[in-house]
Order: sequence, then structure tokens, then C-alpha cells
Amino acid sequence: MEPSPLRRLKHTLTKENLWLYIFSVLRRKGKVYAYGLGDQLEKEFGWRHGLITSYVVLYKLESEGLITSEYEERRKYYRLTAKGRKALAEAKRYMKKLSEGL
Repeated sequence: MEPSPLRRLKHTLTKENLWLYIFSVLRRKGKVYAYGLGDQLEKEFGWRHGLITSYVVLYKLESEGLITSEYEERRKYYRLTAKGRKALAEAKRYMKKLSEGL
């Protein structure tokens, strides 16, 4: 069994920072739709979150101008904006700095 501090760390670095993973997928894939996001995150990062959580986070990120969306037929696809790419790059630098300090 995992120690509690490690479980809390994993939770904080994954589900509480879902936007980082969404941005990473968007950067690599170009576009994604919310319903397929959970499968993509599980495939790439090895963990899954709730479907409703995706919609909540995507809505907030779009309202902040970090992602944009458009309909293609019946699906709504999300793309990373320049502002979102900048935020991802800054977050990666910050995480790397933290990691190197441990």
C-alpha cells in the first residue's frame, strides 16, 4: 500500500492540475473532443478522471482564453491558443525547477 503523502502528491499532481495534462494532449494532438479526453489521458499518462470534470475544466480554460473550441459536424473540438501554449511552457519550466530542487 502507498504511503498517504505519496497518494496526496499523486492526486495533487494529476486531478488537481488537470489543465496541464489537457494542454499537453492538445499540444501533441492539435485538437480533442471532451468525450475522448479521458481515454487519451489514461493512454498517455496512466490515470483517468471523471467525464464531468473534463467539461468543467474545458469551460473554464476557454473562458480564460487558454483554449478555443469549434464544432466539426456534431462534435465540439478544443484547441490550444497561443496564450495556452505560453502557460504550458511556463508550467513546465516551473515543474522542472521544483523537480531539480528536490
